[in-house]
Amino acid sequence: MEARDPELKKELDATLRARHELGAEYEPALVESFLEKVEQRLDGTVERRVRRELAERQMAAARDARTSSPVEGFGERFGFGVISLILAIPLSAIAAVNADIEGLVVCWLGIFGVNAVHASRGRPWILGRRRRSSDWEE
Repeated sequence: MEARDPELKKELDATLRARHELGAEYEPALVESFLEKVEQRLDGTVERRVRRELAERQMAAARDARTSSPVEGFGERFGFGVISLILAIPLSAIAAVNADIEGLVVCWLGIFGVNAVHASRGRPWILGRRRRSSDWEE
C-alpha cells in the first residue's frame, strides 16, 4: 500500500516505534498526539479545498456579471417612454413643418422603432428573435 502523505506515514511509523519502546501505558497519549496531527492535516486540506471552491465561485459570478446585462426594471422602461414622448413633441413639429404629413409619419415610425427595440432588450421573443440557451439560465 502506497502512502498518500509521506510525512503523515513517517509520523505514524514514529508513533508506532515510540509505543513499542515506551510500552502500552503511553499508548493513549501517543494515539492522541498522532490524531491531532491527522486532524491538523485534514483541517489544512479542507481549508484549501474550501478556498479553492470559493475562488471558483467568485470567478464564475464575476464572469456571469460581466457577460449578462442586468434586468431593467419598470422605472427604466417608464423613464425611457416618458423621455421618448417628451422628445417626440419637438421632433414631430420639425418633421411636420419641413416635410408635411410624410415627415410626421417617418418621425413617428422612428420613435416607435426606437421604443420597440428598447422594449425588446432582454426579451428576444418580442421581435421574433430566437432564444439562446443562456437566455433561459438565471
